[in-house]
Amino acid sequence: MLSGECVLVVEGEERRLRAWDFFHCPGGTAHVLVGAGNAPAIVVAVGARGGRRGVAYLVEQAALARDAGVERETTKSADAYARFPPSKRSPYQEGWLPPSSLPEGRT
Repeated sequence: MLSGECVLVVEGEERRLRAWDFFHCPGGTAHVLVGAGNAPAIVVAVGARGGRRGVAYLVEQAALARDAGVERETTKSADAYARFPPSKRSPYQEGWLPPSSLPEGRT
């Protein structure tokens, strides 16, 4: 998490994440991040999706309770995200990231 807050639902359990928290997600781990708080949540996610077995969107009650899950298991992202508006690019806005903790003059 770079900025903001979110709730991580992983394997049916919830954890609140805040700026600078880290979550390692091994392949095959059921998870979803849900924005929380009153500001944008900026998350850096690095990895590869799918692998040999592909991606599965699983039914998870904790995710459904936060309006972030699927009601029927699917392997199609179009089905999993059908009820949400399409994503769109957004230019960076000043103040989204916390101030740097680097010494003055370093970037």
